Amino acid sequence: MEEESEFRHWDELIPDALGLIFRNLPLQEVLTVVPRVCKAWNRAVNGPYCWQEIDIELWSNRRHEPHHLDRMLQTLITRSSGSLRKLAVTGLQNDSIFSFIAQHAGSLRMLRVPRSDLSDSVVEEVAEKLSTLTFLDLSYCCKLGSPAIEAIGKHCKSLVEFCRNMHPLDVASVSSHDDEAYAIANSMPKLKRLEMAYLRVSTEGVLKILSSCPSLEFLELRGCWDVQLDSKFFKEKFPNLKVLGPRVVGFYEMMNDWEDCSDYFSDGSEYLAWEFLDGEMGEFYEDEIDFGFEGAFYAERLNSDFEPYLWPPSP
Repeated sequence: MEEESEFRHWDELIPDALGLIFRNLPLQEVLTVVPRVCKAWNRAVNGPYCWQEIDIELWSNRRHEPHHLDRMLQTLITRSSGSLRKLAVTGLQNDSIFSFIAQHAGSLRMLRVPRSDLSDSVVEEVAEKLSTLTFLDLSYCCKLGSPAIEAIGKHCKSLVEFCRNMHPLDVASVSSHDDEAYAIANSMPKLKRLEMAYLRVSTEGVLKILSSCPSLEFLELRGCWDVQLDSKFFKEKFPNLKVLGPRVVGFYEMMNDWEDCSDYFSDGSEYLAWEFLDGEMGEFYEDEIDFGFEGAFYAERLNSDFEPYLWPPSP
C-alpha cells in the first residue's frame, strides 16, 4: 500500500505542467523520445505547451542547409499555436522565414536572430506584427541598417533591450553607423539596455542616444573607437548608467581581472560600474544529434555569446 501511494502518475499531469518539465530536456529528446512514452506525453509535445519558448540557437549555429532550418522553425512555431513568447535562433538565410516568424508573433516578447541574412525591406514590412517585443537581438545582421531599426522602433513601443553588436571584420569597410545611432535615438526612447559593440558610431551619435533614452541603464560600446568618453561628465550626467567600452579587453586580461571590477581608465575611456552579465560563460556539447529531418543536426560546442571575448583586444 505504501509503495502504491508513492508511485507517481506522470502521465496524469496536466499538459501545462508537462510542458514546463519538458522544456528542461534537450531538444533531441523532446522531439524523438518523449512522444513515444505515452499518449499524454505525445499530446503535450505536439501541443503548444512545450513551445512557448523555443531556443535552438546552439543547434542552428551549425550552418545547416536553409531548408532544414526553415523546416525546423515552421514545425516548432506551428506547434506553439500563437502562444510563442521567446524565440532564439541564429543564421536565418532568407526573408521568407522571418516573415513566417512575424506572422506567428502575436505573443512574442523576446526575439534573437543574430547572424541572419535579412533585408531592411522585410523588417519594414513585418515590424508592425512584432509590436509585443520587449527584447530584440539583430547582432551581426550585416544587410540591415537604419530603415529596419526605425521600423522596429516605430512599431515596438515596449522595446527595452536592443542588441546590435557587429564583428570587427564586418564593419572594416563601413565609414559610419551614425544613421543607426540616430535611428535608435529617434525611435526607441524606452530602452534600458543597448548593445552596439564595434559599430562605427561617433561621440555625437552616442550622446544623441543618451539624451533621447532617459531610462538607459547599460550601454555596450566595446570597439567603438570613435567614441571619446569624459568620465567626469558621465558620472555627473548619468550616475546610474553602466558603460562597457570603448576599450576591448582581451580574453586572458579579462580572466586575470575578473575579481577586480572597479572603474577602469585608459586613454580617456572608462568602464563605468564594470559589470558582466549573469550566467555561464559557455556550455560545451558533445553529442551528435539526428532528429530524422532529412539530415544530421548538431549541437554547438561553444555558446555563441562567448565569441566576442575571443576577439583581439584593443590595438
